[in-house]
Amino acid sequence: MKKVILASVFTFVGLTAFAQESDTAMNTETVVVVATQDSFTEVANDQLPEAVTAAVGKNYPTASIDKSYVNDKEQYKLEVSLEDGTAGTVYADKEGNWLDM
Repeated sequence: MKKVILASVFTFVGLTAFAQESDTAMNTETVVVVATQDSFTEVANDQLPEAVTAAVGKNYPTASIDKSYVNDKEQYKLEVSLEDGTAGTVYADKEGNWLDM
């Protein structure tokens, strides 16, 4: 009888620990979703540094900058579209160097 009670207690503790891990995983997932959102703020295209606009013109001569964003590290996120209809997002620092993000 002691073994049955002891096995029941271990099973209950095991299931409780599993439920806590699952709950923690859900909280971690929520934090990860928040952490993956970028901290860029939209800026007007005329506020971009000359080096950034020059880099776009040099590397993507048919591109137009649709929207531009900046973060606190002075990194720029640019939504660009080409004449052929393709669009994409590129990242650059304030010196016009391309970033992998």
